[in-house]
Amino acid sequence: MNKKELTHAGWHLDNSYSRLPELFYRKITVNPVRSPKLVIFNEALAETLGLDSKELKSENGMAILAGNRGPEGSVPIAQAYAGHQFGNFTMLGDGRALLIGEQMTPAGKLLDIQLKGSGRTPYSRGGDGRAALRPMLREYLISEAMHGLGIPTTRSLAVVETGEMVRRETPLPGAVMTRVADSHLRVGTFQYAARFGTKEDLKALADYALERHFPYVQDVPNRYLALFQEVIKRQAALIAKWQLAGFIHGVMNTDNMAISGETIDYGPCAFMDNFDPKTVFSSIDVQGRYAYGNQPMIAGWNLARFAESLLPLLHDTPEEAVSMAQEELTKYIEQFQDHWLAGMRRKLGLFNEEAEDAALVEELLNLMHKHDADYTNTFRSLTFNKLQGSELVEAREFKDWHKSWQVRLERQENTPEASHQLMRDSNPAVIPRNHRVEEALIAAEFQGDYTVLHRLLAVLANPYAHSSEQEAYTEPPEPTNGPYQTFCGT
Repeated sequence: MNKKELTHAGWHLDNSYSRLPELFYRKITVNPVRSPKLVIFNEALAETLGLDSKELKSENGMAILAGNRGPEGSVPIAQAYAGHQFGNFTMLGDGRALLIGEQMTPAGKLLDIQLKGSGRTPYSRGGDGRAALRPMLREYLISEAMHGLGIPTTRSLAVVETGEMVRRETPLPGAVMTRVADSHLRVGTFQYAARFGTKEDLKALADYALERHFPYVQDVPNRYLALFQEVIKRQAALIAKWQLAGFIHGVMNTDNMAISGETIDYGPCAFMDNFDPKTVFSSIDVQGRYAYGNQPMIAGWNLARFAESLLPLLHDTPEEAVSMAQEELTKYIEQFQDHWLAGMRRKLGLFNEEAEDAALVEELLNLMHKHDADYTNTFRSLTFNKLQGSELVEAREFKDWHKSWQVRLERQENTPEASHQLMRDSNPAVIPRNHRVEEALIAAEFQGDYTVLHRLLAVLANPYAHSSEQEAYTEPPEPTNGPYQTFCGT
């Protein structure tokens, strides 16, 4: 590919991460695949990135998306990081991903462009560095659904079939996904720096993070304490949005917590149907460590590991550094609760605050759990006052709750119409229901039929539209003999 062709695609790359100490990455060469074929492409995201869709979908552009070659200005690297996986510390790193570089968008934002499944790197730990088609499509689908819901997330630009098989339990068609992120800085990146680098390495990483994500943090007495405070704020807001949407990440290891406050890595994730705080979908989370109800606590645990990594920068006296970190950590759960309760008020059409609101919400959730009620559809039914035909709404205790809620609504100055609109804007009509996700992935993988996936993406693009086209996608799954399970394929 010549220089003119590369430039014409709209690439404006920086490689700021590769200007960090070499401890944090390894430069790598591309691992070409046999016969790349573009199977799904995000036109709207390409436009946001300032990239020419036509060029990217050409043979030359597909070679970049498959990892067969890099665009002009690219310095491909694999990033190093470590982390706690299910509570156990281990060395990790980008074993099957390469960072092409950071694209400067027309809006002046710097975004990472990463290929996932592009082949072996120095961090592959014996793996082949490749990815299967189905989990790459799954990440594309769920991350775009999260974006539609207004939840901070990495995005997916494209998925390319490689024309090669990857060997897992059985041979599977291979694929490469292009992921777009504010950055791929993780709690585990800081753990890596603290464990294997010097204080100067850690300082360089923290300075980079501040410049990249928190440039407004200036003229403060302790910039590294401010870094910790800002990450806490973003995580509290993010986890609250997960809980409000019924999203279960499934593998909240410290290497899967991005300090930018984006949701990252969509392996065994899924959305809850019937409300149950103990819901787990991951096939390997046999103890329920990352269950829905545990997510706020686990985020706090991960933030504590982040704090441990930052201790050398917080204060020269270790005891004082620990005291400072502990003081900030105590603020996390309060911030989370504030975000979550504010979100629940919106879901119930409440504009003002009253002291009894938390109890009102908890009573509803307890009733939903007791009567095995669908989480998303319960709030949708309340929004449109369609409260017939379920065990929950026929229960006397729910009728009592409903009266209390109506009295609460009447105590605010806002009109019923305003409350209804607030609920419409806060309660999605659709989520990526697990049975619909599986239906789309099976059609794509086994039949080469992407129409099911595209239809699902279309209805999930604006989940608050409450349109007639979305109606069929609001139905919960039929009863099954066992719980739905997801796997760490991404």
